[in-house]
Amino acid sequence: MSATATPGKLLVSPKDHTLIMIDFQSQMSFATKSIDAVLLRNNAALVAHAAAGFGVSTILTTVAEKTFSGPMFSEITEAFPGQKLLDRTSMNTWEDAAVIEEVNRIGKKRLVMCGLWTSVCIVGPTLSALDQGFEVYVIADACGDVSDEAHERAMDRMAQAGVRPMTSLQYMLELQRDWARTETYDMTTGIAKKFGGAYGLGIIYAKSMFGASEGH
Repeated sequence: MSATATPGKLLVSPKDHTLIMIDFQSQMSFATKSIDAVLLRNNAALVAHAAAGFGVSTILTTVAEKTFSGPMFSEITEAFPGQKLLDRTSMNTWEDAAVIEEVNRIGKKRLVMCGLWTSVCIVGPTLSALDQGFEVYVIADACGDVSDEAHERAMDRMAQAGVRPMTSLQYMLELQRDWARTETYDMTTGIAKKFGGAYGLGIIYAKSMFGASEGH
């Protein structure tokens, strides 16, 4: 056996998965306590802008948008101008025919999901997709729930079933993966500077003070 300079098959790349962003809506946010609302919005925005920038096939879905839950976060929809939001009545996204039609149209067996609430809006579709043979990742810090306990037990339940957890910044950097990929370098660091918290501040400082660049 010998090592080769190639990425592992479990790493995500822009063209090998579909991102499903679920129920990032104002009513769902009011009772979300496991993560600060500002941090949640930043993380969701980072995921959305990274997916859009890398050309990831993406499904945006809401529940009872007009009658109860309100609009999807603008930080997400602005990353996908003109894209239709698939509105549902079902708590489990996987039980909505329009969403499943779109999953099948795109045709990718690897799915990445995030949304509100972890214990309902994310557990339902992830376990359902796993049951049908899909490979599923969840962006844990782009999900939230009514309590820390609710979020953590939901993540435990999904991981025990085979879901692979990751984080929002990890997701974007895994799509970039090599700083020598100059065609997406400025986009990736730009998203990080806007939505990447302390990491983004570090990039701003390094570039402003030293003209630093990871790819050189």
